Amino acid sequence: MTNTLFQQATDIIRQNDRGHYTVPTHGLYPFQWNWDSCLAAMGIAYIDEVRAWQEIETLFAHQWQDGMVPHIIFHEQDDGYFPGPEIWNTGRETPTTGITQPAVAGFAIRRLFERAVNQDLAQQKATELITKVAHWHEWFYQYRDPEDTGLVAILHPWESGRDNSVDWDEAFANVPTQGVKPYTRRDTKHADPAHRPTQAQYDRYIWLVQHFLSLQWDNEKLHDESPFQMVDPGFNAILIRSCSDLAALAEKLGMEQLAKRQRELAKQGLQAMNNLWSDKHQQYLCLDRHTNQLVDSASSGGLLPIFADINPQHAAIIADRIQTLSQQCRYLLPSHDPADSRFDSKRYWRGPSWLIINYMVADGLEQHGFDEMAKQIKQQSLELIKTHGFAEYYDPLSGESCGGDSFTWTAAMVLEFL
Repeated sequence: MTNTLFQQATDIIRQNDRGHYTVPTHGLYPFQWNWDSCLAAMGIAYIDEVRAWQEIETLFAHQWQDGMVPHIIFHEQDDGYFPGPEIWNTGRETPTTGITQPAVAGFAIRRLFERAVNQDLAQQKATELITKVAHWHEWFYQYRDPEDTGLVAILHPWESGRDNSVDWDEAFANVPTQGVKPYTRRDTKHADPAHRPTQAQYDRYIWLVQHFLSLQWDNEKLHDESPFQMVDPGFNAILIRSCSDLAALAEKLGMEQLAKRQRELAKQGLQAMNNLWSDKHQQYLCLDRHTNQLVDSASSGGLLPIFADINPQHAAIIADRIQTLSQQCRYLLPSHDPADSRFDSKRYWRGPSWLIINYMVADGLEQHGFDEMAKQIKQQSLELIKTHGFAEYYDPLSGESCGGDSFTWTAAMVLEFL
């Protein structure tokens, strides 16, 4: 069965390969997505190391001059997705969006480097990419942490990767919908509308895009002018882990100053992360930067910090929290607490399980010594695939596949688990 799963996963990655980048899946997501590509590259490396490095190179070829790496790159015209390049209108030669996504690249390139069979290639590619990734990290702290708190904010739910999380509900209600130009969604033509964000949420997504466009995508202005400023512990944990991994990689490449700076960023972030801890919820919570209040919402974003080098006490509590969740649902890891009335087992990030989150949390559990809990997550992840296929995400109660199918990063995570 293992060989069959491996073959199925590699077939999906090849199916979604567009030559120098992969799409998440046909139809629903026809372009190159930022963190999808970085996580996909780790799976691609089991098939073709040259192509794995190219995946990340293609992404960073479209890095903005100020350091930002966009969340979507529109390599080709495709009317199957909304909002397309004409809505973003960022003025790039190859169209991109004007927002970013979780900074998983540093983690991914360290993994590629350390596992490489072709060490000469890995040395060359890592050396070429490392300063670009470091520039992106600096961008985050310059433009998304203007008060130098050690933690960065997202300005649009799409930046988190957890688009319609319960975490955003209260703050998102303050984003207006007046003045949104008429539009037609395309996502609901490819996936069950009951599995997707609501129309009211989409109106606010588009309002923010129009608002940032009115500011000409000027990152000097976007943070302070955004009605949505959320400090997401999961987003920050991924950034912190990538800073640490980039530092470790830089040391191996003899780049001591870069390594020192990345370690400083990671250390400051880890210290600040303690301010997001909730004894009541036994995990980390989001912070609304407008109200300076923690958000009463226990999502998987508050468990993701175990992916970083958080303090051992909090890591142990999160491991216990995951054990409790395993008794509430059949398949780990739900994206929201099943005991919360706002939990929705099939609607995108309001309850479903995602293999990328399972992978990062399992990796963090192993780093902190909780091998049995990590093993349980891996086993349940592979059981989902065997029973319900390579879907975008899954109902954690029934295992039902949801969203898109033949999904690239799901296949990549299966290769990692195998």
